[in-house]
Amino acid sequence: MNTFFKLIFGVALLATLAISQTIKVGTNASYPPFEFIDEQNKISGFDMDLIDEISKIVGFKYEIVNLAFDALIPALKAGKIDIIASAMSATPVRQKAVDFSKPYYNTMNLFIKRADNSDLTKFEQLEGKKIAVQLGTVQELAAKEIKSAKVMAIDDIYGAVMAVKNAKADALIVDSSIGYGYLKNNKDLAEFLILPDGSDGFSFAYDKGKYKEFQAKIDKAIDELKSNGTYDKLLIKYDLK
Repeated sequence: MNTFFKLIFGVALLATLAISQTIKVGTNASYPPFEFIDEQNKISGFDMDLIDEISKIVGFKYEIVNLAFDALIPALKAGKIDIIASAMSATPVRQKAVDFSKPYYNTMNLFIKRADNSDLTKFEQLEGKKIAVQLGTVQELAAKEIKSAKVMAIDDIYGAVMAVKNAKADALIVDSSIGYGYLKNNKDLAEFLILPDGSDGFSFAYDKGKYKEFQAKIDKAIDELKSNGTYDKLLIKYDLK
């Protein structure tokens, strides 16, 4: 009988994260303004501030683990991190592997070219072109659906931007929330198309079937931050509104 109760207790522990423990938050700090390395060599950004505000409401300590974007879900599945906070879109494919919080930010796919490139004005003209994207993103999936496109999947978004600037790629597909920031600071680049990204929006991710109670607390905290004005203040702080 004691063995039975020990088993039930062990299963219960796996069902939720112990709030007293330090939660490991996985991110890819190369996606400003959502996550980036600041002047003090600290991982900062909208997602980091949002997690910090959530931790105050839910009541947990956390540490940030910086990984390559395409390594985040494998790390989550292996138990190396407990949650992903990295501007991750809740796509149908990802939903088969992980659970997502309610969306906290919605965005679009932004198509960018060099400003002096008059050959690109519409989607059909991307056929056969070299298209730069960040590895492991929904934009990589979108690029692969373009007929005969040569997809250049690069580890970080800065490298993808530079591929277009240096004429190594014809176009860049990027999340609109950060793409407009690059357009603002790079007058040699120009927008030529914007389309839905096919996802439910940016969400926090958890290992499949685990931590349901913790997820519910995160969702409730997101609602509270939106209702008390903190969420809007963060949008303004990072020029997302």
